This record gives sequence, structure tokens and C-alpha cells, in this order.
Amino acid sequence: MPEILSSAFQTEGLIWLVLAVFIAGLVRGFSGFGSAMIIMPVASSVLSPVEAVIFLVAAELVGPLPNLRAALRDGTPRDAGLLALGALLAMPVGLWCLSIVDETVFGWIVSICVLTLLVLLITGWRYRGELTQRLTVATGGLGGFMTGFAGIPGPPVIMLYMASTLPISVIRANFLLYLLAVDLMLVPILWMLDMMVWKIAVLGLLVGIPNLIANMIGARLFDPKAEVLFRRVAYIVIAASAILGLPLWKG
Repeated sequence: MPEILSSAFQTEGLIWLVLAVFIAGLVRGFSGFGSAMIIMPVASSVLSPVEAVIFLVAAELVGPLPNLRAALRDGTPRDAGLLALGALLAMPVGLWCLSIVDETVFGWIVSICVLTLLVLLITGWRYRGELTQRLTVATGGLGGFMTGFAGIPGPPVIMLYMASTLPISVIRANFLLYLLAVDLMLVPILWMLDMMVWKIAVLGLLVGIPNLIANMIGARLFDPKAEVLFRRVAYIVIAASAILGLPLWKG
């Protein structure tokens, strides 16, 4: 274990990873989503594709736990379960694609996906059809594929729920439940597929401590009246993370 810890702390770009995780925790604690869109561009710029996904999952396992009780109270666990079911079915396919992708291509894909989805969020694009059970499972499946391939499980679900008339507190709670379920499912799948890199997992768990603190701060800041302002700040942070994560800067 001491060797793993020593190796973990020698990871290139550690300070940027810690900073990204802390800011992402603030955003997720407040809004329930957006953390992967901040962490992944940064992680993909200093880690391999598989390591970046492992780091994200490990860093986010602990952070949301203080807010879990409130999410179970305010959310609709059944809907979160349907999303998680879809994610479970599609996640292995995404991981297989991740295992064969080139690192530079991966970096471009992550940043471009984040920027594209951010534009959709900012412009207010929403799904306007009926939110059926089949659609919910399918949306979770798309999120699961994106989790395995790019470490970004949230945007498809964000687009789905923002079309609903549910209160923001319910939407926020469901996001938290779904994202936590995805993280919990991804760990054993990575292990079974022999893709786990333990030093990165340990690093992510350690960095999960400031993530937990940031989640608690973000949850305390949550105020529906301040939602518009906070979302604008979150959008700016997400955009900056995506731009800074572009492989363009590596050259």
C-alpha cells in the first residue's frame, strides 16, 4: 500500500486534478450534476483514457454520500433505478470502445462532447415528448455508454429531466441518485474486465476527501432562488475545463 500511495502522489498534473475535483464537488453539491463535465477534460489531459475514467469514478464515490439521505427523501428512486438499469446494460460497450481509442482522439472527443452538450444546455434545448419508462431506460443506456467511453454520464439525463415539470429539488435529487448508482456499477465492471489501475483508484479515493467537503459546501449553498446565477457560473467553469482539456495544448 505505501508503494501505491507514493506512486499515486507522483501522478503528473496532480494539482490540476485536485483543483478540478474540488470545483466539481461544489457544482455537484449545488446542482446535482456537472461534475464529470469539469473533471474529465482535465483528467483526460494528464491521464490515459482508462485512467481518466477510473480517477473520475473513484473521486466521486465518496463526495455525494453526505447528500444521499436528502436525495432519497426528495427524489424518486424508482426513476433513478430505471436510468441505472439502462446504464448497466450499455456501460460495458462504452468501456470496450474506451479500451481501443487513441489517447489524443479521446481527449478531443471528451472536450468536444462537453462543449456540444454545454451549448445545448445554455441554449435551452429540451426534449418535448412524453417521458415514458422505455425512454427513461434508453436515456440511462445512452448515459451508461457515455460513462464507459468518455466518463460523462449526466448530459443525456439532464436533457431528459429538464423537459419535465418536476421541481428543481426532485430533479437535483434524481441526478445524484443516478450518478452515484453509475459510479457504484462501474467499479466492479472495470475490475471484471481487468481494466482497473489501482494506483489511480487510490488517488481518486484520496482526492475524494476534498470532493466530499466541496459537495457539502455546495449543498449548503443550494437555493432555488440562486439557481440562475449558479448555473451561469457552472457553465463558465465547464467551458473553461473543456477548453483547457483540449489536446491542442499538449503540443
